[in-house]
Amino acid sequence: MENNREITGISWHSGFYGAMELELIAEKGLLEFLREYPLSKEPLRMDMLIIRKQSGQPVANEIGHMFRTYNILEYKSPDSPLSIDDYYKTMGYACLYKGLGERLNQIPAEELTVSIIRERYPGRLFEDLKKEGKKIGESFPGIYKISGSVPFETQVIVSSRLSREKHRSLRLLSSKVQKEDARAFLREAQRLKEPGDRNNAEAVLEVSIAANRELYEEIRRKSGMGSVLRDLMKEEIAEEKRKARQEGLQEGRQEGRQEGRREGRQEGWQEGQQQALTKTIQSLMINMKLSADQAMAVMGIPAEERGFYRARL
Repeated sequence: MENNREITGISWHSGFYGAMELELIAEKGLLEFLREYPLSKEPLRMDMLIIRKQSGQPVANEIGHMFRTYNILEYKSPDSPLSIDDYYKTMGYACLYKGLGERLNQIPAEELTVSIIRERYPGRLFEDLKKEGKKIGESFPGIYKISGSVPFETQVIVSSRLSREKHRSLRLLSSKVQKEDARAFLREAQRLKEPGDRNNAEAVLEVSIAANRELYEEIRRKSGMGSVLRDLMKEEIAEEKRKARQEGLQEGRQEGRQEGRREGRQEGWQEGQQQALTKTIQSLMINMKLSADQAMAVMGIPAEERGFYRARL
């Protein structure tokens, strides 16, 4: 229960959008990614629509191996169920999308696929589908094709069972990320050059870190990859530092004023402020894993004053 409370409010879908684009990064010139695609004028949206721009060129990625021209993706976050009703709701989205073309049969059924992505294996769903006469076959590790009486080519992707080497971005959308996956993803993400690709990597990391803070703190401390995390999340860390500095300065002023009033002289005010700033430096060193000099630089303490505070630590 404690873990569930910690991950409440995580924007899993934002990470999913980035993960899917990273999954298919090798073929991004071939595909068009449309997030939260509206099915009508009302607020009815699919999680993602991927349009293959060149129908004659296949997609090599395992997830995209069955892609046709129009490909609907529905993502279920780790704490969301995937029942037989959820399955049919997704098929309903696909039927609506097919039926809302501007001209007759603009979207042929044979050119439309459905993919449902979830972290955990949906055993109950598969059992219910089998009772209806459908067949479940594992096309690749973690990728299950549903065949039989289905209107469109359909697959269920179980991210926890996907190949570690081929699908790290989707595997990171979990509250139980494995250290090997996280470290490998960080190495791969550091090599990304295009801004859009790096933004997708940051989106994946944002939700993955939020759901696995202790793991990433350990990586930051022990694995020598703190610089990678800082490089990928410069803006977030800069904002943390700005807030820490502001809080430290406010705390210093407040404690300094209190100390000054207690002592009734200027020296007391200065001593109180110095004590508060020393505490803030120590806090930054512990929480942000900074050296003393780095913490003082963040707080804007002049170089000529740093020896004084270093002696008090």
